[in-house]
Amino acid sequence: MTDTYEPPKVWKWDQENGGQFSNINRPIAGPTHNKELPVGKHPHQLYSLATPNGVKVTVLFEELLALGIEEAEYDAWLINIGEGDQFGSGFVEVNPNSKIPALIDMSAGKRIFESGAILLYLAEKFNRFLGSDRTELLSWLFWQMGSAPYLGGGFGHFYAYAPEKWEYPINRFAMEAKRQLDVLERNLSGRQFMTGDDYTIADMAIWAWYGQLALGRLYSAAEFLDVESYRHVQRWAKEIDARPAVQRGRMVNRAFGEPETQLHERHNASDFETQTQDKIGVKEDG
Repeated sequence: MTDTYEPPKVWKWDQENGGQFSNINRPIAGPTHNKELPVGKHPHQLYSLATPNGVKVTVLFEELLALGIEEAEYDAWLINIGEGDQFGSGFVEVNPNSKIPALIDMSAGKRIFESGAILLYLAEKFNRFLGSDRTELLSWLFWQMGSAPYLGGGFGHFYAYAPEKWEYPINRFAMEAKRQLDVLERNLSGRQFMTGDDYTIADMAIWAWYGQLALGRLYSAAEFLDVESYRHVQRWAKEIDARPAVQRGRMVNRAFGEPETQLHERHNASDFETQTQDKIGVKEDG
């Protein structure tokens, strides 16, 4: 960055400033238009998009169903953030923060928003993927929730989506992204999964961001961040990626990438065999 920015006394919103996602970022909350959410036949109604935060939840649903837990059936409805679906009145009623994913548990009459909260809610409801050490599980789950904004909104934004590539923020957030990868590398050097021998929602949450980063799926930054050098993270990322439920979960509410990887809506297991292949054209961001 060569120009020095002098902050004004009172900040004002420049609607044209913000790069690729300027049309979906704003300094106010609340709905911009009236739009009811669709409701399907299953106990759980998920409104999401297959960004890393959305993938966390669909992976968990598919893992629960893979265990034969029929009560975990769900309808997954596409929320196209590029078109502003997250600002519709129905979605804002479920998630006042206007971020995907959002869930309604029809069987309990509850709304749940924030991906970490959804993971914990479902894992506790079905008593699965909690591992043997709850304290360790919560520590790593909340580590992900606190760390990923530096990877996505920090590094990912300035490296891949900002209107110009500025040296300082890219270097600053690249350093933090690599520090976070090293945190994972050190933990996984002595453990199969994040909390030990058990595959848990902490793995699902962290894999959706850092596992996919390690596999070269986020921000085209694999070489820049030298992700191959984190060999324990690589081993863990590939092991989770090979799980059939994870492969299905990645497809749900995906509206970008190769057509065969997309399943815009999911209402039954058979949908994976007859997936919609239309493209909507949103980017994989958090």
